[in-house]
Amino acid sequence: MRIEDIDRSRSRPEFEQAIYEDLRWLGLDWETPVRRQSEHFVDYQASLDKLSARGLLYRCFCTRGEIARSIRNRPDWPRDPDGAALYPRTCRALSDDESAARAQREAFCWRIDMQRALLHAPSDLSWREFAEGDAWEIVRADPAQWGDAVLARKDIPASYHISVVTDDALQGVTDVMRGRDLYHATSLHRLLQALLDLPEPNYRHHRLALDTEGRKMSKSEGAQALRAMRDAGKSPADVRSLVGL
Repeated sequence: MRIEDIDRSRSRPEFEQAIYEDLRWLGLDWETPVRRQSEHFVDYQASLDKLSARGLLYRCFCTRGEIARSIRNRPDWPRDPDGAALYPRTCRALSDDESAARAQREAFCWRIDMQRALLHAPSDLSWREFAEGDAWEIVRADPAQWGDAVLARKDIPASYHISVVTDDALQGVTDVMRGRDLYHATSLHRLLQALLDLPEPNYRHHRLALDTEGRKMSKSEGAQALRAMRDAGKSPADVRSLVGL
């Protein structure tokens, strides 16, 4: 159990309390004290520093609008598994001096140089994917499909990707169970683990809870919260069955 609150603008104490209440209702328990990511930015910076020391990061000053305009006339431009257009590596051409000078006056993010990173990664990068039973298979990782992914921003000093691989290693996590919507992200996480010399957990990506129209149940889509399901008479077993447990 950990609270992933690296984006402080979206974190609220009442949200955290609701998580605890929902998980207890589901019959789950966890070790304490709970790790809170906002208290461990120094750990994530250490991981970023290791990548930077190997020349695998670069500053990017492009806004989303500028990126969109740069590929506006390229309908065939490749996209990542989430549907976002891959970054065209515009800022990779900046010299170190120019990049450092612009960083004094402009907002920027840190991107991984995927082309260079792959040169430092094992050619057989993969992970162990477990099914709903005990069977497992080796899945070949394909981090290149994410392009030069963002690993940190000036206002949010760690991305989900760099923080979770760092946390998993520091917490001694051996098995990661999460939704299928993060299946492809595992390729990028395996790359970061290899580059940072971190342990490789086992992975199990469960099916998602879907609504009657086959869409993922999420807050952004106005889906019911667990509390609403509980108030409507649903049992913990009903909820677990939605994700194949």
